[in-house]
Amino acid sequence: MTAVDVVLIGRNEGARLVAALDSVRGRARQVVYVDSGSTDGSVAAAEAAGALVVPLDMTTPFTAARARNAGFAALSDPQYVMFVDGDCMLVAGFLDRARAHLDAHPELAMVTGWRSEIHRDASLYNQLTDFEWRRPAGPILACGGDMMVRAEAFSAVSGFDPTVIAAEDDEFCTRLHKAGWGLERIPEEMTRHDADMHSFGQWWTRAVRTGHGFAQVGHLHPEYFRKERKRVLVYGLALPLVILAGAPVHWSLPLLGLTAYALNYLRTARGLEGEGLPRAEALRHSVLLTLSKFPNLIGMVTYRVRHARRAQMRIIEYK
Repeated sequence: MTAVDVVLIGRNEGARLVAALDSVRGRARQVVYVDSGSTDGSVAAAEAAGALVVPLDMTTPFTAARARNAGFAALSDPQYVMFVDGDCMLVAGFLDRARAHLDAHPELAMVTGWRSEIHRDASLYNQLTDFEWRRPAGPILACGGDMMVRAEAFSAVSGFDPTVIAAEDDEFCTRLHKAGWGLERIPEEMTRHDADMHSFGQWWTRAVRTGHGFAQVGHLHPEYFRKERKRVLVYGLALPLVILAGAPVHWSLPLLGLTAYALNYLRTARGLEGEGLPRAEALRHSVLLTLSKFPNLIGMVTYRVRHARRAQMRIIEYK
């Protein structure tokens, strides 16, 4: 039977990490916890749970990519590696089903499953996050940070890019595709996530981080996130300029810009409803998705400024 190891990563996750450690206890050959400078007792909790603890060097900016690479490097003769974020609990049985799927499909580099929110209805922001996770099963282009990866494929592409601070999983998956590997989401519950997002400010910061990912991954792989970047430039930059610059010229120009936003909002709401969201939720989520282009733009500009200045890419934390 192919061995499965688990790499958990975290930073000040507290009780969420304790739950994550409990969910993987006794289910893998090796469990490695990579800590990114926690000050809340996370290291002690991981040691008490029997995990091998790898503390990241605090002189270099933390990234999830760095942490996952460090966890992989600490494993002894890995074959299949399940990466789990420290704010997620592994669903019982997923490791066996993912392992069986990789065994049966040697062309696959990675399999993932369904992640869902533990406290979905605690906030509108948690609801939106839960909807983001629930994507169709089958061949995929990319996934989030929870995934089971074939060690051979991980090594072949040199793991995650440690300089990518957001959407590092998309960037990793893109390189796997380019190397000829397949990726798949199997129709199985995989992890339960705790976004713990209860304020507009948290959501805004997360959306800034998303925009940073659009720009950085798009810089490395121009064909990726192309549509997302165009939407941000249209709704986050071009239309506001039309509204502001057009107001002194003629009243119809700002009206056209505002009409474009209204149509985008309604189109997004209809799309969400078509994907199964109740109408009331779809209308609320559409507000956030329409607004998201502005923090996304801030994130994209942040990356461009950092890149131009050759500054370090520091993580953007929303909790």
